[in-house]
Amino acid sequence: MPRIVDDLSRALVAFEQDSTLAVVVELSQSGWLVAGLVPGVARRPLKKLSADAAELLALVHRWRDEAVQAGKAIKRLVVAFEAGRDGFWLARWLRRRGIETHVIHAASVAVSREHRRAKTDRLDTQLLMRALLGWLRGEAGHCKMAQVPTLEEEDDRRPGRERDALVAERTRLTNRVKAVLVRFGISGFKPLLRKAADRLAGLRTPDDEGLPIHTLGELRRLVERLALLKTQITAIEAARLVPPAPSATQAQARLMQTVLARMVGVGVDTAELLTQELFRRGLRDRRAVARFAGLTGSPDESGSRRREKGLARAGCTRVRRGMIQLAWRFLRFQKASALAAWFQQRARGASGKERKVLIVALARKLLIALWRLASAGVVPDGVQMRAQTA
Repeated sequence: MPRIVDDLSRALVAFEQDSTLAVVVELSQSGWLVAGLVPGVARRPLKKLSADAAELLALVHRWRDEAVQAGKAIKRLVVAFEAGRDGFWLARWLRRRGIETHVIHAASVAVSREHRRAKTDRLDTQLLMRALLGWLRGEAGHCKMAQVPTLEEEDDRRPGRERDALVAERTRLTNRVKAVLVRFGISGFKPLLRKAADRLAGLRTPDDEGLPIHTLGELRRLVERLALLKTQITAIEAARLVPPAPSATQAQARLMQTVLARMVGVGVDTAELLTQELFRRGLRDRRAVARFAGLTGSPDESGSRRREKGLARAGCTRVRRGMIQLAWRFLRFQKASALAAWFQQRARGASGKERKVLIVALARKLLIALWRLASAGVVPDGVQMRAQTA
């Protein structure tokens, strides 16, 4: 199936400094600090603005007019800011108004390793400007840009993320109910049952006494919140089964999700997670896929010293956690596959700690295999697929 490849590792347009106005923005909740590199202007302008996109756009146009007055023909306007709490709305807003906008990965900006280095918004804008100019010049590995998702793509990720948050909250409240009861010597109570609230009044301590009034009130409120969470999770799952009429990009994502869910051992939740959080982004190659999931190593080499510091963990935590869980499940449901045989051959006689290391390697291989399945329809060797329904 056709896909758009996301290659943001380098600038695709040659950088002409005399005709390019470069602007970086240090975003904060109360205000924005904007720095610019204006052709023909010796000073490096720095302006404090309120958190207002229209003000920022007016400032960019004013600096462009200054460059024109200095005799420079501005052909390109580039604005960049660091990925953070504000998300991507500003990038979408500026792009709709003809401004080339990029979002810089925060972890890709090199900073001083001094223990007590100075940290101000002004210094941060200088770091961002150096990162942006290096990227525009095409310097490899200078910094990395984030893909700016459409509003539609961001919205499609919300149900899965909300469900994960609700499931985590349900687990937390369930453990809290059990922790309260165990203080009174009561175990075996299941707070997720439909009539759990009615059973609270009948619980007895080992001394055959009922629960104290304040404890009973707390438990009833916790069980009520659990019932509400259960209702909300059910509503999200039901809405997923009857989605609205999709656009072209949504239809392609649904096709990916359907193909992944046909693999035995891959459920609907996992297929949706991988599609919306990873495969829909159109990453350029298998290395980018593994790196996004944080399943690549982080070697530490200096001279003759060699050591491995473990997983980079720089990618999406939800994808990494889901893939490690899927890798264990894959060994159970796909025993005849080539990947399972690869794992069993290397794990023969291995200790528990070594098996955990190998399962991460399997998760990385499996993720790349699923990416090829979703993007190109290549079924992994020996993998059992469910029959395609009409």
